Amino acid sequence: MYGVHPPQNSGEAVGGGTAEVIRTYQTWKGSNIFFLGGRFMFGPDIRSIFLSIFLIVAPVVVFCVFVARKLLDKFSHDIGILVMIIVIVFTIYVVTLLLVTSGRDPGIIPRNTHPPEPETLDQIEVGSTQTPQIRLPRFKEVMVNGFSVKVKYCDTCMLYRPPRCSHCSICDNCVERFDHHCPWVGQCIGLRNYRFFFMFVSSATLLCIYVFAFCWVYVIKIKNSEETSIWGALVKTPASIVLIIYTFICMWFVGGLTAFHLYLISTNQSTYENFRYRYDQTENPYSRGIIENFKEVFWRSIPPSKNDFRAVVVKEWENVPRASGGGFVNSNVEKTLSDIEMGDRKVIGDNGSGPADQYDQTGHGEGRSDLRGGHPRRSSWGRRSGSWELPSDIASVASGLGDSNRIIGGSSSSLGGSRGGQLTGQSRQ
Repeated sequence: MYGVHPPQNSGEAVGGGTAEVIRTYQTWKGSNIFFLGGRFMFGPDIRSIFLSIFLIVAPVVVFCVFVARKLLDKFSHDIGILVMIIVIVFTIYVVTLLLVTSGRDPGIIPRNTHPPEPETLDQIEVGSTQTPQIRLPRFKEVMVNGFSVKVKYCDTCMLYRPPRCSHCSICDNCVERFDHHCPWVGQCIGLRNYRFFFMFVSSATLLCIYVFAFCWVYVIKIKNSEETSIWGALVKTPASIVLIIYTFICMWFVGGLTAFHLYLISTNQSTYENFRYRYDQTENPYSRGIIENFKEVFWRSIPPSKNDFRAVVVKEWENVPRASGGGFVNSNVEKTLSDIEMGDRKVIGDNGSGPADQYDQTGHGEGRSDLRGGHPRRSSWGRRSGSWELPSDIASVASGLGDSNRIIGGSSSSLGGSRGGQLTGQSRQ
């Protein structure tokens, strides 16, 4: 069962109301926001895009109204119009690159519905029995261009991340060739949008230089026509003063970012790898020379997305037993005796994988199983009722150790009555 509930009337019922046909983006477990039926996907901080667009468009509007329009008189007619057309077209180009960078899949690797098959099974002795425990190694080694590279297991996505992949804590996705999460773009920067991100940053730098330069051109035109000083000319055009200061500051920001990413591209590094000093003491297995590194970013075809957000899926509905107190109890929970403590209601198998493992406010849990302590998690303890119950197999083992009376003696108020007698009867069967 998916953990995300679709909007009403999003599909048609199948099989007497037990399943519903919906789209993939409606069941997406990440933090992304989708528009136009899953055709565009953005990060959770999508509002930052509007701020970025305002910071680009607003100064250009001021430039067109108070500087470029006046240059129509200072230059010959054709040159003055060309100055205006270039800045407008270039601004549209920069904003388009921003939207392309932000509104596409950055290279998200689809989550697994269950953990990968373990390579080994360890036997742990519990009382007189042996229980197989599944152990998934946290790291694996793979070969990349003749170098051994460690890849890490992701608890949230239940997969071994490919080389250069990392899990973004903001978007809650594993992203191929993860570079960083850009707050100004509101999206992860990865394999499928890094090229557009660099083009956006470098183009924004050129736009700042263009506006900065023609503001000074306008000031010099005023100085020469009125035979005054530079300061006197600046006083006559306060809009130019504001734009010169603004574009100068922005040039240091986006220009410095452009220079930094030129260095990263030439050495075939990502921002994430560079900040973690990944290749300071070891050789970079991905670098193939400056020319080849630039070709890899700008001339290599962008791989298609591994996700079809508009694909039709079938959502399975499950009937979860509810208690009168608002919580629920599911008896299909497996626990080892070492995890059973009086008054301890911690979730067995909760490995800190984030919001995807939590129950929503309606009481419906996510149907995947995580691994910890060697047992797949089938459900979680009831959290509001203040009580819990044990399955019959655990009760029987506890009875063999002489602790069944102590464990089963608790009440089961979440089910609306006492269940101690029933549990005791089950333990003897």
